[in-house]
Amino acid sequence: MVRVAAVQYEVGTDIAANLATTLRLIDAAAAEGAELIVLPEFCHHLSWYESREQARALACRHGDPFLSAVAARAARHGAHVKIGVTLARPDGRTTGASLLYGPAGQLLGEADKQVLMGAENDHLSPGTEAGPVLDTPVGRLGLYACMEGVICEVTRGLALRGAQVLLNSLNSFAVDEASLHVPVRAAENKVWVVAANKVGPLIPADRLEAVSEGLRVPPEWLHGAGESQIVAPDGSVVARAPRTGEAVVVADIDPGAADAERAALLAGRRPARYGPLAAPAPGRTAAAGAGSLPVAVVRGDAALVRQAATEGALLVVLPEGSPVSTEEAARAVRGTTCHVVTGDATLVGPGGPVTGGDGPAGIHVLPWGRLAIVTGEAARHPEEFRLAALADADVVAVPFTPREPWELRLGLLERAAENRLNLVAAGPDGPDGLAGAILGLSPDFTLWTAWQGPFTGRISHPLVTHVKNTDLLVHGVVAPAQAVNRLVSRGTDLVAGRPWRAAGALLEGPQ
Repeated sequence: MVRVAAVQYEVGTDIAANLATTLRLIDAAAAEGAELIVLPEFCHHLSWYESREQARALACRHGDPFLSAVAARAARHGAHVKIGVTLARPDGRTTGASLLYGPAGQLLGEADKQVLMGAENDHLSPGTEAGPVLDTPVGRLGLYACMEGVICEVTRGLALRGAQVLLNSLNSFAVDEASLHVPVRAAENKVWVVAANKVGPLIPADRLEAVSEGLRVPPEWLHGAGESQIVAPDGSVVARAPRTGEAVVVADIDPGAADAERAALLAGRRPARYGPLAAPAPGRTAAAGAGSLPVAVVRGDAALVRQAATEGALLVVLPEGSPVSTEEAARAVRGTTCHVVTGDATLVGPGGPVTGGDGPAGIHVLPWGRLAIVTGEAARHPEEFRLAALADADVVAVPFTPREPWELRLGLLERAAENRLNLVAAGPDGPDGLAGAILGLSPDFTLWTAWQGPFTGRISHPLVTHVKNTDLLVHGVVAPAQAVNRLVSRGTDLVAGRPWRAAGALLEGPQ
């Protein structure tokens, strides 16, 4: 067993004060017996600069007083310490860097942040290489930071290359980091995640009110969202800090506990299909779909399919293994404009089966937008939904069989969020009382679009209608037109901006 710690605290523009806080909280974590300590992103200075030149001037350098002090404190406690800073590289780049110091104070490894968020694009350069997996006495460790965990590629690549524990340093105001984006990376990869976020203002105090007014967001929402946490390989949170205030949370973990489960899960991938994930792609090119689309999940017979269609559903999804045949589905929607995705992933219209799905994602162009189908074992793998997003799908139908609670509590929600896809998922009775979900895209997305309702702090999260094991027919509404907007922040596209140059591991089996 290894004792790990996630540490959260406030960082300002006074580098000396930030260093004092950093060292004090390393001491506090070590006093709790932590052998592996994870600190937030941008520990030395707020990620807010007037120019690219200022960002470089204020960045850390290897061997400077800030990093030397952190290394010395790791040595004092005989601990592994992971920290996030901006780093002035000798080649002129300034990067967001994750650094891991070992128990002798040595730099064990580093990884440049591959996906920059919003204004970070103005001042920093993205990393272009995958970060290392470090084999240490406390486990095989992978390093990532903040926005790299809002999409799937970086953490998936680390897991495929053998990581057992992922260390995430965050600088985020988004409350859905803690509720969705952090724990899903543990569950979908069968790894531990130790994630440390900030608290306090993420913008200099003298600029906070002006920025708040410009974004039309209350200033309290521009604070770090806290809830630093340690997550088990099944997605359960074993230790969590409060939403506000300094905190150190610790847990004892077994890094190798999920090795066999991870190998079994990753063996179900289909890497021969994933070539587009390691290639550039333009932004969304297909026309927007309909503003709203009435849909339904039917977990009963053909009569219920007929009922759903006559009650207005234009898309019905049946669970994997549904007894409703293609012929019965066609008869059930005859005389309507409804389409059905059957339990064996066949698309059926009023005239019978619809053939001709286009491209690797099998896109069907329907009157309301573009439909992809992901079925069975494939529904457990983020790569399959990424292919659908790259093909400009608006809606994905998912006839599948849920096996573990994380698939419906976290997995499918993240597939909608990280790709801006509407999902209609149907299964037989599943664990935790859930059999499916209807996941629609909200127009209230990020800080950079005008919100229809009050800002909630959730920047990338679908609207959820659960399908319970007791439900036979569930109606819902999704929004194909919302799939067009993939800008999670200014200059940060969830799909076109993915780190494709460093995604080679996704095209291979696990190591």
